[in-house]
Amino acid sequence: MNIRPRRLRGSQILRKMVRETRVDKSSLIYPIFVKEGENIKEEIPTMPGQYRYSLDTFPKALEELLDAGVDKVMFFGIPDDKDEVGSQAYAQDGIVQRALERARAEIGSDMYLITDVCMCEYTSHGHCGVLRGHDVENDGTLKLLAKTALSHVQAGADMVAPSDMMDGRVRAIRTLLDETGHKETPIMSYAVKYASAFYGPFRDAAGSAPSFGDRKSYQMDFHNRREAIKEAFLDVEEGADIIMVKPAMSYLDIVREVKERVQLPVAAYSVSGEYAMVKAAARLGYIEEDRIICEMAAGAYRAGTDIYLTYFAKEIARFIEEGRIG
Repeated sequence: MNIRPRRLRGSQILRKMVRETRVDKSSLIYPIFVKEGENIKEEIPTMPGQYRYSLDTFPKALEELLDAGVDKVMFFGIPDDKDEVGSQAYAQDGIVQRALERARAEIGSDMYLITDVCMCEYTSHGHCGVLRGHDVENDGTLKLLAKTALSHVQAGADMVAPSDMMDGRVRAIRTLLDETGHKETPIMSYAVKYASAFYGPFRDAAGSAPSFGDRKSYQMDFHNRREAIKEAFLDVEEGADIIMVKPAMSYLDIVREVKERVQLPVAAYSVSGEYAMVKAAARLGYIEEDRIICEMAAGAYRAGTDIYLTYFAKEIARFIEEGRIG
């Protein structure tokens, strides 16, 4: 036999030398939940090992991430007060705005700060925009999303990430940021976000479940592939700098499609349901948790992911150091 693929599998050194997919700590983003109150670090029941932090406790979590080699976070805010128009999302003293200011004061520029821009955690009805009756009013929401993004940047955000799936939100945010002197602030758009059952634990973590109906009128139908490319192209035209696909694990075919068609970095969000399933199965002894984490991450990068948002960011960083992935 002239061709023997096994020749390149004979040792760990050789296997790593010819590896097609590379995983690097610099591409990891850790999602973190911040809430009102003091001295709070409460575990999220549906996401063992993940926590809601108050403003005085989350800086230590950031320091632990930096020690692990993870220097990017995405903030999700949990306010005490909610109303019909989600006013705490864009309030100057909102929970995310204050978290950004505190992170800048205590951590400085060592941590890259990204914010989720949406209304669902802040509205009394739990939907991602303002309502007209029982319908989410697309165009009426755009101004508030842009206002939220601007307030985040003014408080210290390095990047904003709109996740609401309103049509035209990237253009609205880009326009307002440019008009107010923030032309250099990047937008990572949740461009391809499916209406997914994988989000269940997050809604518990952030208290963002809708009080009626669902989000299928604005998040994408999980049967659709071509629509993903349309959504991605629209956000590119509107000024997005990074295109995200969410969720990751069951949508890696979409990651690949977007990667091949869009000339921007592609992010994938390994969401709460993926995390919870791994934790539950590992707790029951059905899987080897560490190996599953590595395999899931490698699969995302193999599909074309450039940036990986994951609750396992610290673990993956450690596995890279140990040579178990990378």
